[in-house]
Amino acid sequence: MTSHANAPPRKSLPFSMLVRALAVALALMVQLWPADANAASRIKDLVDIEGIRENQLVGYGLVVGLNGTGDSLTKSPFTLQSLQAMLERLGINTRDADLRTDNVAAVMVTANLPPFATQGTRIDISVSALGDSKSLQGGILLVTPLHGADGEVYAVGQGSVAIAGFAVLGDAASITRGVPTVGRIANGAIVEREIHFSLTHRRALRLALRNPDLTTARRIATAINKFTALDVANVRDPATVALQLPKDFKGTIIQMLTDIEQLRIVPDQSAKVVIDESTGIIVMGRDVRVSTVAIAQGNLTVTVTEAAQVSQPSPFSETGTTVVVPRTRVTADNEGDNQLAIVSEGITLSELVEGLNALGIGPRDMISILQAIKAAGALQAEIEVM
Repeated sequence: MTSHANAPPRKSLPFSMLVRALAVALALMVQLWPADANAASRIKDLVDIEGIRENQLVGYGLVVGLNGTGDSLTKSPFTLQSLQAMLERLGINTRDADLRTDNVAAVMVTANLPPFATQGTRIDISVSALGDSKSLQGGILLVTPLHGADGEVYAVGQGSVAIAGFAVLGDAASITRGVPTVGRIANGAIVEREIHFSLTHRRALRLALRNPDLTTARRIATAINKFTALDVANVRDPATVALQLPKDFKGTIIQMLTDIEQLRIVPDQSAKVVIDESTGIIVMGRDVRVSTVAIAQGNLTVTVTEAAQVSQPSPFSETGTTVVVPRTRVTADNEGDNQLAIVSEGITLSELVEGLNALGIGPRDMISILQAIKAAGALQAEIEVM
């Protein structure tokens, strides 16, 4: 049997040292834990890269094959002229003829040309009625050139129009669901001209922030420079971050973009309250703050009730007549129960909303209150009215 009588006593750290070590460990964990990890966004979701963009196309064409729901040629002269010009190109002269068809509709065709689209690529197009057509259901778009802003033809569209709505007309009633005068043709246009832009040979590019902000732009530049260990990103203005490849960089700009677009940062934003008075919608940012202010809300409501009564003469009376006697009841409610509420200084967005809801304030009145708080200088945010 082994004896432990001569074993040295086990040493233990003082309690104060244990507490200090635990505090240091917690501090390191806080530093290593990503701040606002859930709010971080990829750079590719915050910026647009110079040269990688869509281009808008527009064209004018005719939709044929409609079941009597096309344009009235007497009220839509442009449809008549387009129909006559199309028939002339096909060798049919109708200048002196009296055309009365209602199966044709003039339409505007729009599309977005994707970046780096090559010849033969198919794109989706949208078709919208231009005249007094009732519906484009069942129609076929004839060959329609699609022009860019420079007037050049970049794509040609044609195909069957698919609409989401429908219209049923009768002599005494009609039913319309959706918008039957707007349709879409999936893969309805073929790209005929390419937009030449060489991205591989570029040594400098600009990143355009979708929501311009100085803090966000600086965070993007800092994250890029830290990741590459090179001074390649510089902030030009709140909406632009410039990328410049160093002379000794062996890769291309595409290789750098594919690496840095996955970096995550926490975007910053200014405190803003967006108000849509037509619908009563209010959207407030998370950084909205309110200084100490008192709020009271109340309206004078007057109710007038008419309850007419009928006065009849006594039975078998020869002189009495039946008359209607008006009875009017008027009540007034000045909402005296509504009291003056104090909103504390520096409250958060959630506390502000809870406080206004506690007063029983609807969206319409809340818009007026927010504007009044802003006018009093107590709302530390920008109000944007849509």
